[in-house]
Amino acid sequence: MNEPQNWWTKFLTALQNFGQRLVHLTKRTIQQSRSNNEANQQPTPDDWQFKFNVIMSTIRSLMRFVIALLFVGGGLALGLLLGYFSGLMSQESVPTYASMKRQISDVKQSSELYFANNVKLDNVKSDLLRKQISSSEMSPYLKKAIVATEDSDFYNHNGVVPKSLIRAVLGEVAGASVQTGGSTLTQQLVKMQLLSSETTWKRKATEIMLAMRVNKYFSKDEVLESYLNVATFGRNNAGQNIAGVEEAAQGLFGVSAKDLSLPQAAFIAGLPQSPSVYTPYTQSGAIKDDVSLGMKRKDVVLFRMYRNGDITEKQYQAAKKVDLKSQLQSQGTATEQTVKYGYVYNLLLSRARTILIKQLVQQDGRNFTKVKADDALYTKYYNQADTLLKTKGYRIDSTINRSIYDELQDATTQASSSFGQSYTETAYDTNLKKQVTITEPVQVGSIVLDNTTGKVIAFVGGRDYDESQVNHAFDTLRSPGSTMKPLLVYGPAVENQVINTQTQLADFPRSFNGYKPSDYGQKILNKFVPVETALKFSYNLPAVNLYNYLLNKAKVNPASYLEKMGITLTSKETSELGIALGGTSQGITVQQDASAFATYANAGTHVDPYVISKITAPDGKVVYQHKEVKTKVYSESTAYIMQHLLKQVVKSGTASALNWRLNFDTNNVWGKTGTNNDNKDIWFVGSTPGITMATWMGYDNFYGNQHVLSDNASAINLSYWSSLANTIHTNQPGLLKLSQSMKKPSGVKSHSVLESTGTKSGKVTVDGSQISLSGNTITALFNDSDADKATEKFAIGGTDKNYKLFYDHLSGISNGYGTTVKVDSKGNVLDGSGKIVTDDEDSDTTD
Repeated sequence: MNEPQNWWTKFLTALQNFGQRLVHLTKRTIQQSRSNNEANQQPTPDDWQFKFNVIMSTIRSLMRFVIALLFVGGGLALGLLLGYFSGLMSQESVPTYASMKRQISDVKQSSELYFANNVKLDNVKSDLLRKQISSSEMSPYLKKAIVATEDSDFYNHNGVVPKSLIRAVLGEVAGASVQTGGSTLTQQLVKMQLLSSETTWKRKATEIMLAMRVNKYFSKDEVLESYLNVATFGRNNAGQNIAGVEEAAQGLFGVSAKDLSLPQAAFIAGLPQSPSVYTPYTQSGAIKDDVSLGMKRKDVVLFRMYRNGDITEKQYQAAKKVDLKSQLQSQGTATEQTVKYGYVYNLLLSRARTILIKQLVQQDGRNFTKVKADDALYTKYYNQADTLLKTKGYRIDSTINRSIYDELQDATTQASSSFGQSYTETAYDTNLKKQVTITEPVQVGSIVLDNTTGKVIAFVGGRDYDESQVNHAFDTLRSPGSTMKPLLVYGPAVENQVINTQTQLADFPRSFNGYKPSDYGQKILNKFVPVETALKFSYNLPAVNLYNYLLNKAKVNPASYLEKMGITLTSKETSELGIALGGTSQGITVQQDASAFATYANAGTHVDPYVISKITAPDGKVVYQHKEVKTKVYSESTAYIMQHLLKQVVKSGTASALNWRLNFDTNNVWGKTGTNNDNKDIWFVGSTPGITMATWMGYDNFYGNQHVLSDNASAINLSYWSSLANTIHTNQPGLLKLSQSMKKPSGVKSHSVLESTGTKSGKVTVDGSQISLSGNTITALFNDSDADKATEKFAIGGTDKNYKLFYDHLSGISNGYGTTVKVDSKGNVLDGSGKIVTDDEDSDTTD
């Protein structure tokens, strides 16, 4: 950076020295002239002749300096320009002939979307219609008209002309736009087919280099043919944007390009300069009331053809008189573009667009987060990326297995009759501003993830796709219900050695600053339960007590683990104990829930999920390649213990129905059910060593309705999950990896503990009396720790009142310990007659 400044300083110093010398030379000239005049008795310095001679002598010296300066400066500027140009080009990869051939002749232009394994999905839909034809199928009038209008020296130059380069340089120096006119047809083809839409000096230099290369390898007729096949020509009579002369000829005049008359050809040749201005059609396909601009442009084209010697004066005059407006086609109807795989198409297009947006933002040296917060700026990049996808011919490769995807859709259709009631009713649509009749069916969302890589193998976006549907696997935020328990509560507790598999948790009536949770069905067990049982049957009070203990006693931040697995909660959400039961304010997606669960299957390491594996530019260059993002969340010991606990859910817990619904051995299947108290959201997230699959059910309730699922919705969802899993097992069983299982890490310790307390046997002192704790034992799994010694207060969340109830019961007193109690909707304990019992719940004090 300092070198140019030093050069400029030296230049200014030299210029100053020259000026001083010039002044000195002038003074010497005057003095010498005076001496000569005195000696020869010539006119004095005050005479006009003397003054004239001095001035002319000074001017001659100054002119010689200026000429020398211009010569040196011009050479320097040219050297700098060539050096800068060479520097830019040295950083650019030189495209091969095959690459350029493919790109300049590709009329599809819109990007291609692919399933996994090179299976074509579709082209990105564009409102730009194109049809490729050969040069022999184009009217000679049309080719001559384009050349005469756009590039009269086309057949003589080598792809560029000096004036365009000079104009670009002057524009750059003056700070003007580099998108100047005067580009050759070859340059225009390069801009349309080989370059992005950025407007930089580097792009202009690259354009010139590529134009010269195209001119070297392709004939003029090939270049002209490609240009006429890809140039834009406004709208057709259906209001659609069109490109290529065949679409233009058919869309405007209803004839083939080879059959265009002279005035028709001239009209079409005039359109590329400003298609939106000169097109004779509106967006609806109706002929504009005023088409005079297009007709005047047509006359300009005809004149240039006449001036160029392409037509005679007689042809020129006759063509101008033709009533071309009467030959335009009347308004037509556009053909609708259909998409077979709507959910996949929209997902891939959205993800690819976001990737390109981030790249464009980075290229401009901006921060993506800041750009995302600026609606206007983000919209600019959004439109730019969208244009690239629709006009530049990228290839987007995804992870979606079409075969499995199809099978899951079929399984969903077959199972849908059991999902639940559909509601048909009227509602006011604020967008349409009128009453509409709607049908609210039970919606579903499902996703299948590869545990090791994070790739999305398949998904179900919903039932009966249409353009108004949201993708329920990726875009819908719903309350996760009890699927949150192993992620936010039990996992962090195991990791921090707060619990083992048999640690006792309190399940008694309890008020937490007015928050009175209960178990499912508004019941409370009124006893201590081990961790394994609490999670297996998804009891709520034990989970709340454990979460409360983590926050206030163990000083653990459970949300930090959740964030590492891709789920971010607000501080307000994490401070409320209801979050332990999935009570989020915004909700999470099916993808997020499945991805977080896959952490346990992946030995405690979270892998970010993804659907786009690669994006390839038209020149064959890979501009995006997915890279796995792994985050260590839990130790292998924690992952192993959590797999053990979640396997009990399937073995004999809330998901035990899988044992007879699945067509394969469930020993290596684990998961968690999730149900809202009001049955608005029903979940099951299940894993095998190979995959994790989550299914969600619920109503969209877009119009403010409050439809809820039936009480047996959890069983229905388990049946649905089973049908999807069976389908995968039947067709591609290897994905499940059922024969594999996680080896027990050295950090997992097995200890024998009492079933009643989760501790070792021994004597404890209760109210001054010594009690011997003994009885049946069970093996518990610990995260690298020893079993606790016998202690009076052995459980998490137990109060003095709870322990008294336990020890009295242990001594043989019949006091209702372990007898389920009922509560009302507010959590108040009820007696046998249904009245509120005011003294049967504990306060906020913790153990």
